[in-house]
Amino acid sequence: MTGLPDAQTLEHARLALDLDGAVATVTLSCPERRNSQVPSTWHALADIGANLPDETRVVVVRGAGASFSAGLDVGLLSPDGVPGEESVLALMHGSDTDVLDAIDGYQRGFTWLRDPRFVSIAQVQGHAIGAGFQLALACDLRVVAEDVKLCMKEPALGLVPDLTGTKPLVDLVGYSRALEICATARYVLADEARELGLATAVVPVDELEAATSDLTRAILANLTGAVRETKALLLGAAGADLDEQRLREREAQLRRFRELVP
Repeated sequence: MTGLPDAQTLEHARLALDLDGAVATVTLSCPERRNSQVPSTWHALADIGANLPDETRVVVVRGAGASFSAGLDVGLLSPDGVPGEESVLALMHGSDTDVLDAIDGYQRGFTWLRDPRFVSIAQVQGHAIGAGFQLALACDLRVVAEDVKLCMKEPALGLVPDLTGTKPLVDLVGYSRALEICATARYVLADEARELGLATAVVPVDELEAATSDLTRAILANLTGAVRETKALLLGAAGADLDEQRLREREAQLRRFRELVP
């Protein structure tokens, strides 16, 4: 647990963290601003991902209150900025290297959720806009409530989605639909999210927490090594040809044999 953000850092980052055995629950905890995100949110998320206990098998990402996340705190785009946070307007005037390095740091708050050590589940209700949508997409699975509103808002602000959301969106819905969703910055509601494969499950709002818990228990019911190896295989499948994937399957199964029968 060494290196996990302390309570004060988490509060400033608009986050809460609960570790309960094999399950880590990360809560976006600024409901008065619909859990909007700031740079400290992304840096703290990256620190959480880098320092979770080895026994962590499931990570649940959720939002406090009625929304998952309204995305980027728009105050970051104003001249006054957000107190205690890096200025996005100042960053825009930085050197190319400064801009690229800063965004790379932000992205690390999202990439850790693909780590094969655990399965990540986004528990999504209400608004999941921009950075909120991308955070949900960074997770392996998405359990969403019937009131969900997904939106890739960045193009409407003159920006591009840069928090690792473009690849999973294309992987899930295909290039043409992904382009249409992004270029129009429209809302995707629950039924369409289910049809497109964006939602692993769609449930009534009052059943969201129970459905996430059921999914978590189903994952934990299987052996840790088998789930981790399977996730790693699936993550690499799209970029491998059949022979490469067959080899990876053989090697993964050998590791399982050696662990089960030393």
